[in-house]
Amino acid sequence: MSDDAFRTHVLEITTGSGESVTDLTLECEAFLERAASGRDGLLNVFVPHATAGVAVLETGAGSDTDLLAVLRDLLPADDRWRHRHGSLGHGRDHVLPALVAPHATLPVIDGQLALGTWQSVCLVDTNRDNPDRKVRLSFLG
Repeated sequence: MSDDAFRTHVLEITTGSGESVTDLTLECEAFLERAASGRDGLLNVFVPHATAGVAVLETGAGSDTDLLAVLRDLLPADDRWRHRHGSLGHGRDHVLPALVAPHATLPVIDGQLALGTWQSVCLVDTNRDNPDRKVRLSFLG
């Protein structure tokens, strides 16, 4: 197997039928153990979906729930959206990546993800119509 095969990996995540913030930090760290091999570089996290994003934020202390509340305020799930297929308000899900980008590029030092004390890498998904997501992790040394 070529060395390149260890520099990219696709996670398959099931987010369920409601809005969610899914912590991917442990999966990112496990990937870097194989891909970075103690080197410095960058981890790119990319969601190849038109209705999900990647955020770096604190989890477990309410910030993840607060983020979903803010997104509900900014992007209500009602009939105002021109993009109308799917469940009520699905058009907002297509606007989400303009506010929560579908990617993040993070520093890797000595093969370790260099996040702040309370930072986590998270998949943000408000789309109730598609619970199955892919997240591509790529390491550039």
